[in-house]
Amino acid sequence: MDPLIQVDRVGSRYIHQWVIQGITFEVAPGELIGLIGPNGSGKTTLLKCLDRLLVPQEGRILWEGQSLSHFSQNKIARNMALVSQESSLIFAPTVQETVLMGRYPYLKRFQLEGSRDYHLAEAAMDRTQIRHLEHRSLAELSSGERQRVYLARALCQEPKVLLLDEPTAFLDIQHQVGILDLISNLNIQKDLTILVASHDINLTAQYCQRLILIRQGQIETIGPPDQVIKEEIIEKVFKTRVVVDENPFTGTPRITLLGGRERHA
Repeated sequence: MDPLIQVDRVGSRYIHQWVIQGITFEVAPGELIGLIGPNGSGKTTLLKCLDRLLVPQEGRILWEGQSLSHFSQNKIARNMALVSQESSLIFAPTVQETVLMGRYPYLKRFQLEGSRDYHLAEAAMDRTQIRHLEHRSLAELSSGERQRVYLARALCQEPKVLLLDEPTAFLDIQHQVGILDLISNLNIQKDLTILVASHDINLTAQYCQRLILIRQGQIETIGPPDQVIKEEIIEKVFKTRVVVDENPFTGTPRITLLGGRERHA
């Protein structure tokens, strides 16, 4: 099967500081891939390069064999949807208005949404289980509910690929599992290709087929969770001691952090 996305020696910098450099990997259609790594390792920058919110200073990104630089931003938005980390609300539209924003790549300037756009928005709200909130303001919602709204907006773009930046950040464990269940179902039922950046290594290992571990802007290792999440690799990258065993229900690797007393025992 030909890759959907090819990332070839991509590098991006802010002024003189390289954030990512020499990043190379491929994404097959239908994959669910986790991006993990310490704070500041370049996960968000990589996602923004894939969505072309940032233009890499070196290397290239191919979409179905063609350079991403040849596509308009609207063309990219019809194929890929980025859900960024939640930020403060400057204004608070309703849930329905927010989800309908996902139709912007398909509308001409000043064109109003039509019946198909509303139908797609309703379907996206149904799939993310927020239809009952459609007339509520975003300001009235919890972080978990807002995250589902942003996912619904992304689905309304009808993308082939979802790019998710810390979708479970600031959520309690109930909502973390709920969001990852939703992401997994979208991957399986809609055959969506998904890249998700996350600090939660255990959840990422449980749900993702492959992991890309990034360290100081470069790929440390890439592969199935049981090949990436090893004590010596995690300790090297995150500079802390851990114990790695298996989740007793799923068999996926599981990390246990060691406190100060345990580390020095």
